Amino acid sequence: MKEIDRIRDQLKRAFESDAWHGPSLTEALSGLTAEAAGARPLAKAHTIWEILLHVLADIESVSARLKGERRTLSPEEDWPPPPADGDEEALKADLNRLREVHEQLMHDLSDVKESALDSPIVEGSSSIYVTLHGVVQHNVYHAGQIVLLRKAAEL
Repeated sequence: MKEIDRIRDQLKRAFESDAWHGPSLTEALSGLTAEAAGARPLAKAHTIWEILLHVLADIESVSARLKGERRTLSPEEDWPPPPADGDEEALKADLNRLREVHEQLMHDLSDVKESALDSPIVEGSSSIYVTLHGVVQHNVYHAGQIVLLRKAAEL
């Protein structure tokens, strides 16, 4: 098996199923309501919706970098606020957008050559290999946070 295929497998597992650690990101978000997504059971922690938008922005930025764009997220882009009047339709749209950006990243991987994995994703940045593993780790980290927030809110 090629290394890029292993990375693709890890991205898939962390995002949607068969994650070794526990629930994948989409499993952690499954059945989420707008009320639960916007709840703040821990006063100084992000809401699930804030985390969802943060993960979405991160995956989008990695896809852009794979295409050669020098993309750095501002603090507002990295942690965009959820809609003030977030309802079920708005949440559904953000969840769908998360799946779309993940699918775009998986599609973009088809253009990555095995020999390029050790190359910087963009000049002066980490390698493609490290960046893609970073996405896996980032998704796993935030899936765990979402599970804990849901338990803290009993939602």
